[in-house]
Amino acid sequence: MSQFVLQSLNGIKPNWNNKMAAQTYIAISELHPNFSHPKVAGIIIGKTDVKSFPDRKNFGTDRFTFGFTIKDSPDFFINVAAWGNDGYINGLSSSFSIGDCVTIENPLVASKDLEKGDRFCPTTPSLYRLLVTEAHSQVFLCADMDTINRLLPLIHLPVKDSRDFYSLGDIVANGQQLDGTVINILAAVKLIGEPKQFTTSDGRKGQRLEVKLFDDSVSSFPLVCWDREAIQLVQTWIPKETVLFIADAKISFDSFRSGMAATVNSKTIITVNPDTREASLLFSYAKEVSESGALDQDEKPDDLLVDSIFDVYTVSQLKQKAQETPEAFFGITYSFISKLDLDSSVSKVIRKRCSRCKFQVTEDAQSCTNQLCPGRDQALSATTGFDLLVDFTDHTGTLHACPLRSPVAEKTLGCTTDGFISLTDDERTAMKWKFLLERCKIYVKVLPSTKMRTGIRGVVVACSLADPGEVKQHMSALLKCL
Repeated sequence: MSQFVLQSLNGIKPNWNNKMAAQTYIAISELHPNFSHPKVAGIIIGKTDVKSFPDRKNFGTDRFTFGFTIKDSPDFFINVAAWGNDGYINGLSSSFSIGDCVTIENPLVASKDLEKGDRFCPTTPSLYRLLVTEAHSQVFLCADMDTINRLLPLIHLPVKDSRDFYSLGDIVANGQQLDGTVINILAAVKLIGEPKQFTTSDGRKGQRLEVKLFDDSVSSFPLVCWDREAIQLVQTWIPKETVLFIADAKISFDSFRSGMAATVNSKTIITVNPDTREASLLFSYAKEVSESGALDQDEKPDDLLVDSIFDVYTVSQLKQKAQETPEAFFGITYSFISKLDLDSSVSKVIRKRCSRCKFQVTEDAQSCTNQLCPGRDQALSATTGFDLLVDFTDHTGTLHACPLRSPVAEKTLGCTTDGFISLTDDERTAMKWKFLLERCKIYVKVLPSTKMRTGIRGVVVACSLADPGEVKQHMSALLKCL
C-alpha cells in the first residue's frame, strides 16, 4: 500500500479473509431477490443530491429520492435508491456522507433496469440494486469497529481498472474527438474554486464549483461540479496534495475556453488518493512540483463563467476597488482599446510557453530553461498561443499592460494562431484597427501584482466590440452613481 494512503488510513490494513457473514451481514456479491430481510454493510463511495417528482398516485404531492453506492469488498459494490416523503428522504440523506460506513437492514433487492433509471447510476458489477423505503428499511451508521476497520481501506480502491484512464495530455491531444464521451481520469488537484450560486430562468436554484486539475503533461485542466454532494466532497480535498481517480467523468468541448473540460455527473465515482502504483507516482510528482513553486507561476485559473459576471465599472472604479480589495475580483468595463500591437513582429504577438510551468521559451528550445520547472530535464512539452498586452481606456483613466492570451485572444480576434501567421502585414493592420480605439465590452479579472508599478493587473477574460445601446444604458447608470 502506498505511503500516502497508509497515512490517510492511520495504518489500518484490511483482512479480507474475515467473511462479512461473520458479522451476520450478507456480502454484496451474494445478494439475490430471493433473500428475506437481508442485512448489508458497506462504505459509501458515491452519493447524489435529493430530487423530487410529482406523485402519480397522490395528485398535488411529491415523492423524494436520492441514490448512493456502497462497497463491501475490493471487487463488489452496488447502487442503493431511497424513496419517500420530504422529511424522511432529506433526513436520511443528511445522516451520512461519502466515506461513512453504513448498515442497511431489509432493503428490497431488485434487478437492474438499464433502460430506465439505472442507466444514470454508476456502473456496478452487481446484477441488482437495493431499494430503501421508510416503511420497510433502515439505514444507519455502522457501529461495529471490526467491520469499519475492514471497510475503510476500500475508499481508496478505484472502481475501474487502475490502469484504464486518460492522462490530461491525452484528453487535450484528442480534443473534440472526445466530446460527449465518458472516460476515466487520473489527476492531481491544483486549485479549488469558490461555490457559485445561481437561479435558472424558471426560478430553480443551483450551484457550481470548478476544480483545476494537473498532471505531468498538463498544468491546468477544469473539472466542473454541479451537485451539492460533489461540491461537499471537493471541499474536503487539499490542493496539490490530493490525487484523484475519476471514474466515468463526462468530457465535453467548452466553447468559451475553446478547450476540453470534465464534468462530475450522476454516474461518476471519485476515488481520493487511490492505492495504486500510478497514483503514487503522480502524488510524488505533485509534491515535487508543488515544493518547487513551478505551479505558482501559472496564471491562477478563473473558475467564473463570463455569463455570471454582471458588475460594470469605469477604469477608475476598477483601480479604486483593487486598492480596497486585496483579493482578485471580476467586472465589466466599456472601454476603448488604446494599445493593441497586432502589427508587431509575429514573435511578439505569438509566443511559445512550457506546458508544465508556463515559462516562455524560444522557438528552437529543446528543454525548458526555468530552473524550477519540474520537467527541465525532460524533452520540452510546449504550447503556442497569442500572448498580447493591451491597454484599455475610458474617460476616467487607463489600465495598462493587461494580458490577452489564448484562447480568449483567438475568440476575440476571430483568428487562430496559424491563421494569423498566414496573414499579410496589411491584413494584420486591418485586424488591429477593427478593435483599436473602438469601444469594447471587456470582461476583466483584476488582481494584485508586485510586478506592476500601480500594484494591480487586469487580465482580459473576454472581449468583444460593444453594442452602442448597451453602452449608453450602462454608462448612464454609472454617471448617476457618481
